[in-house]
Amino acid sequence: MQATAPAETRIHPSAVIEDGAVLGEGVRIGPFCHVGPEVHLGDGIELVSHVVVAGRTTIGAGTRIFPFASIGHPPQDLKYRGEPSTLTIGADCLIREGVTMNPGTAGGGLKTVVGDRCAFLANSHVGHDCRIGDNVVFSNNVMLAGHCSVGDYAILGGGAAVIQFARVGPHAFVGGLSGLENDLIPYGMALGNRAHLSGLNIIGLQRRGFSREDIHALRRAYRLLFAQEGTLMERVEDVAAEFETHAIVQEILAFIREGGKRSVCMPREAPGPA
Repeated sequence: MQATAPAETRIHPSAVIEDGAVLGEGVRIGPFCHVGPEVHLGDGIELVSHVVVAGRTTIGAGTRIFPFASIGHPPQDLKYRGEPSTLTIGADCLIREGVTMNPGTAGGGLKTVVGDRCAFLANSHVGHDCRIGDNVVFSNNVMLAGHCSVGDYAILGGGAAVIQFARVGPHAFVGGLSGLENDLIPYGMALGNRAHLSGLNIIGLQRRGFSREDIHALRRAYRLLFAQEGTLMERVEDVAAEFETHAIVQEILAFIREGGKRSVCMPREAPGPA
């Protein structure tokens, strides 16, 4: 079999690539882009036009970035004093128009990390020191404050806002225009201004091939976890004993325990009988 020749790197004459920048094979950089001296671009990346990539930013292969995105500029933290922080973006991400992503700060470990195959739609924002998993979707105008974490396959609807230090669990869903002030459990769904937990992300679970048995176990565990009897941590231990062999239920319980004293997003009303 004949080997495939590497794709040709194409850089528009109006683009500015500063000395020191590292470009992989087959990179395409369109009109009026600016790539800073400490940027690393992986193979096959495309900067469509008018994209600025600054700072100590590394972007994985195959990622595509659209006009007027601002990637890697100093964080919007008034305590930032120029410390050598980083922004790392994974492979095969989609970053649409006007997206902003900031590197870390000394107060958050000096790094912001975005996983693979994520989609950030127009004008969404990733704040400093955030950790974002794989296959995450931010719809238009999502605002993620500093020090947040978002698990794999989570989806944030248009205009959603997440307060600093909040955690969004894997496979969770935050509805459009919701304001999330507390941690959202894995597989959970949060809706509303000052968002409340409104159930499980059943549609997402079905789309990703979770079995009926797993979904049934999650539903029963959810009802027990958010019943009215006892404290949340007492209910966590009860559910842990009953669902000892259910890995996805144990994932939710581990998430709650790891939060320590952080508040968890709760339902407005206790769910019906399990």
